[in-house]
Amino acid sequence: MSAPHGLAPWASRAESSRGRRVAEPPAPTRDAFQRDRDRIVHSSAFRRLVYKTQVFLNHEGDLFRTRLTHSLEVAQLGRSIARGLSLNEDLVETIALAHDLGHTPFGHAGQDALDECMAPWGGFEHNLQSLRVVDRLEQRYPAWDGLNLCFETREGILKRCPLSVAQRLETEEPGGVGRRFLDGTQPSLEAQLANLADEIAYNAHDLDDGLRSGLLTLDQVREVPLVARHCESALAEHPVLAEMSPRRLMAETIRRMLSAQVYDVLAASGAALQAAAPTDAWAARDHRGLLCFSAGMKHESQALKRFLFAALYRHPQVTQTTDRAKQVVRELFAAYLAAPQHLPDEFRGADLPRGVADYIAGMTDRFARREHLRLSGVDLFADAG
Repeated sequence: MSAPHGLAPWASRAESSRGRRVAEPPAPTRDAFQRDRDRIVHSSAFRRLVYKTQVFLNHEGDLFRTRLTHSLEVAQLGRSIARGLSLNEDLVETIALAHDLGHTPFGHAGQDALDECMAPWGGFEHNLQSLRVVDRLEQRYPAWDGLNLCFETREGILKRCPLSVAQRLETEEPGGVGRRFLDGTQPSLEAQLANLADEIAYNAHDLDDGLRSGLLTLDQVREVPLVARHCESALAEHPVLAEMSPRRLMAETIRRMLSAQVYDVLAASGAALQAAAPTDAWAARDHRGLLCFSAGMKHESQALKRFLFAALYRHPQVTQTTDRAKQVVRELFAAYLAAPQHLPDEFRGADLPRGVADYIAGMTDRFARREHLRLSGVDLFADAG
């Protein structure tokens, strides 16, 4: 398999991958990163993302983003930026598609509740759970557990990691994906780019979903500098949108916001990379801040994030729903821990709490709701459709 053409010296190359934990012969028509992407897309965990919450629960509307559509948007943005920077598009896409595989049902509310439940046993963190999914929990191959992905894909999935966990990972896999947290080095540029594309995507689509839901108003969001600037430019070019179609106005505003952020990353990162001029992909890991916004765009992006946190994520209607979601997760955890016979056999191992967490984390919103109803006789979302 030939290498992609036109890669920068500091881009990751599949032929230089550190490989898989279990050696495999190469595929005849795909390189190692493309093969990882295909394994992720065909995994059970990836399919379940279609029924996992981003902000709005699965039953609240058909047009709101899910973890699956979010992952696809991150992959698209990541590929676009990677192409402009001559980084490895396939690796960026692969990490983007896999980055939320370990997310719980009910979005961050589910993660927070499961972390509370698991506090006596090391807690729960969705990035580490995503790695656990691809390393252990997917059961598709006769010779190993997990998907046996490349080192570069696995380290990109593990976006953050507490020092104690990194030390444990280093003991289990010397020089592996936990090592960089001990050394203070960076992951590949492609992993950093997938992380940045994630931030760009969720700011834009949470804004879009908030407006679509009616929890945010056009007047509210136009007070945010990044939104206001691009809304004004859209109206200057298409003044009829103000009266004809507020929906189209916001779609055009968000499109311009996304483009501006992509071009900003291309310019700021391109300059940082040229200045640092790392000799290869591994040398790039010794530098911080090579994949970045400009200072002005970073300030505007952070202001949008603060606005969404206050006006959307903490909106009374959202918190009422997320409080119920947390209760579902907490009560499911307690029920399975008290009566493991309700768990499938493969989750009843020696480490029962972790098995319970694995089972709950793999649930979709609607399955968790149905299981809670089966075990408790109460549907906490009965009045929500």
